[in-house]
Amino acid sequence: MAVQSRTTHLLILSLLIFSGYVTVNEKDGRALFYWLTEATTIPDRKPLVLWLNGGPGCSSVAYGASEEIGPFRINRTGSSLYMNKYSWNREANILFLESPAGVGFSYTNTSSNLEDSGDKRTAQDALVFLIRWMSRFPQYKYREFYIAGESYAGHYVPQLAKKIHDYNEAYTRPIINLKGFIVGNAVTDNYYDSIGTIAFWWTHSLISDQTYRAIRDNCNFTDDRASKKCDDAVSYAIYHEFGNIDPYSIYTPSCMQLPKTTMRLKNSLLRRRISGYDPCTENYAEKYYNRPEVQTAMHANVTGIPYKWTACSDVLNKNWKDSESSMLPIYKELVAAGLRIWVFSGDTDSVVPVTATRFSIGHLDLPVKTRWYPWYSGDQVGGWTEVYKGLTFATVRGAGHEVPLFQPERALILFRSFLGGKELPKY
Repeated sequence: MAVQSRTTHLLILSLLIFSGYVTVNEKDGRALFYWLTEATTIPDRKPLVLWLNGGPGCSSVAYGASEEIGPFRINRTGSSLYMNKYSWNREANILFLESPAGVGFSYTNTSSNLEDSGDKRTAQDALVFLIRWMSRFPQYKYREFYIAGESYAGHYVPQLAKKIHDYNEAYTRPIINLKGFIVGNAVTDNYYDSIGTIAFWWTHSLISDQTYRAIRDNCNFTDDRASKKCDDAVSYAIYHEFGNIDPYSIYTPSCMQLPKTTMRLKNSLLRRRISGYDPCTENYAEKYYNRPEVQTAMHANVTGIPYKWTACSDVLNKNWKDSESSMLPIYKELVAAGLRIWVFSGDTDSVVPVTATRFSIGHLDLPVKTRWYPWYSGDQVGGWTEVYKGLTFATVRGAGHEVPLFQPERALILFRSFLGGKELPKY
């Protein structure tokens, strides 16, 4: 049911979340905005899960909290809320973080920070955030802690996990009790992701045989500097063969209210800001979170940021300075450290598709513990999974890039299984 009255939806908002800022760098004036949604039952006994969205430059408030796993969603007018019965706070306390500074309500007083952000600073600031945030919320010190995210958070999540793991080495009982992480449709390895992406395009009839051969023959996915022939082949695929589809969910309608799709090519791997799914939910979030009374209820924009809140920061995305070519070395280290690691993939995403993830994960060469099998949501196949020593991989059937938006019930089953350390249900 939609929450219609102005006072009621603001009351719901204020009751469901704890939100505010944590300064992570005094010198530059960087402060990150957080939003905590406590578990619906016995929150003091439930784990804490940090959720990160990707981009780079996209908001966890816009996507994770408002479209995917948060307690409510925003209606089409951007003026009221309705509850999400598949919210992940049924299973855990969920902490959404707008990261890095410059994303959403998070800010910096040093404008050059917006033009030289990258993986390393993002991970370091997130670690500082967690340490300082736990001093405000001491009940979460030593609590079971997990990190979750999707898309370019395929970098943020394992990089932060490694930061925490290294930080914890100095303590016999660290306050950040990291147990594992889970990532979906995750950017993982430039080379294998790219090979898998092109394979998905061709096998799903998005591109012609001729274009597939042109990309295969002219693109050197080990080199960040793509040749003109490679760029031309990929551009031809996007602008002349894809058609007007949502590449993040190839079988669902596109939003006609959004600007014509623009894409940023890096190493011929498609990366652009995440578009909304209703298919127009990004529009609703931008209307809602720019309302002054909403910002007041959320303790957001307390410094009067001189620009509108947006779901993604184009400035950060275009100026990203350091991006590791592969997360696989970090995976190997954290598998050896004994963390619980799950990787899932919605199977209708063409940007970070299931084939890309399978190629990347396959090159970890992990021993198989449980062979490939279909897992179930009720009496329907929810996807397919294979369990390796130290890592579980799962697909989610019929889901696009934002898995919990397209298949919320299946996503919740997957999350519950991850937290419980159990294999996905076989029937």
